[in-house]
Amino acid sequence: MPLKLRPPRAGKTPNFEIRGTYRRVHVEVSSGTHRRSDALKELKRIEGVIDEHGQYPAPEAAPAPGVGQPTFLSAAVAYMQATGQKRGIAPLIKRFGATPLSEMTQATIDTAAMELHPHVSPATRSRNVYIPVSAILHQALGEACPKVKHTFGGKGAERKDFMWPDDAFAVIGEADKIDTEFGLYLRLLLYTGIRKSEGRTILAADVRPNDLAAWLKTSKNEDPRMLRLRADLASALARHLEQHPGREHFFKFKEGGHFKHLLLRATMAVCGLECPKRRPTGWKKPKFRLGFVTFHVFRHTWATWLRYYGGADVQGLVATKNWRDERSARRYSHVVPRDEWARVDNLPAMGKIRGKRKRA
Repeated sequence: MPLKLRPPRAGKTPNFEIRGTYRRVHVEVSSGTHRRSDALKELKRIEGVIDEHGQYPAPEAAPAPGVGQPTFLSAAVAYMQATGQKRGIAPLIKRFGATPLSEMTQATIDTAAMELHPHVSPATRSRNVYIPVSAILHQALGEACPKVKHTFGGKGAERKDFMWPDDAFAVIGEADKIDTEFGLYLRLLLYTGIRKSEGRTILAADVRPNDLAAWLKTSKNEDPRMLRLRADLASALARHLEQHPGREHFFKFKEGGHFKHLLLRATMAVCGLECPKRRPTGWKKPKFRLGFVTFHVFRHTWATWLRYYGGADVQGLVATKNWRDERSARRYSHVVPRDEWARVDNLPAMGKIRGKRKRA
């Protein structure tokens, strides 16, 4: 869709926001003003930058390699070029701009987080500021990167949603009807526990069905790792490779609303609800039983199944390299009944009172 202005939102932002896609470049940034006329000028300026450079922000805004002190701007541009992740980066570039990386302290980030998102939940502030800033700094500085703490309760509540097998298989079955390649993509998420972006960007050359393995060169944590494939999944992946020779990426999908809408169509179909093939303007997702299912829920489902059905412990989940530490993997401990639950068999049954004598 073309670039449009979204009016100021009470409790969210006092300024107009510029959102949309222009010449295949996605933009989601604050205009920096509450005046509609000035916001329109900023919108036209952004379109001009895209017309001239084919991207936003303009590439020449970054300093030449090796010239001057590295800044957040140069680090952010390098991060977007390396990962393809652009969503939500523009407001951070506008806020930090030419700030040297040496001045990106915890206090600086905390102040910016509160200024950019004063009236949101800690989890939202973490997602929009702390997580992307940490990823940009980590890529630019490597081991020398200081740890960015998610203050103000930034971690938020842990999500523990997962699907039981009958629901997961039903969703994949409906996905097959929409697009068999999309159904295969969901199978890969379900049986490897990888993230949405990792599955979408995995290279065809790194999927080795004969070896029951797939190699992830990068991830959210910048940690490459090897995936172990089930035999039935490997067979399906092999057939897909034969049908699509010469592809660079294994899957054809691009990030965006249409990609997410495919999953919504599949989950609604399982619940017997009709969903439009394209999301109309103003259409709102109804509340339904599987409305909680997102791409990330497939990751939670894999970990839950690995613990509940596969018998893996917390250390086993960390050993798969899908998590860095036990704290992140410990959220799945709740799915394994402790030995104490066996004691419920000793509770008094209805109609019987054990251990008491009848009174004379």
